[in-house]
Amino acid sequence: MTRLLAIGGFTVALLLFAAVEWAARREGSRIPTLGEACAYVMRYEVGNVPVGRIGLFGFWWWVGWHFFAR
Repeated sequence: MTRLLAIGGFTVALLLFAAVEWAARREGSRIPTLGEACAYVMRYEVGNVPVGRIGLFGFWWWVGWHFFAR
């Protein structure tokens, strides 16, 4: 049962992600696409330290460690 809930949760999250991305790509939409959001985060710096890039790298490291390292 727990496995089915996890699979269902990931399926719902994927469908919501696809719906938001589709809505962002419509003509005249004010919703940023995933690429635009990532570009905004990647530009964030404190002094000369690229905090956005470090944070995004850390997020992907965490995802890889928790979901793909087995």
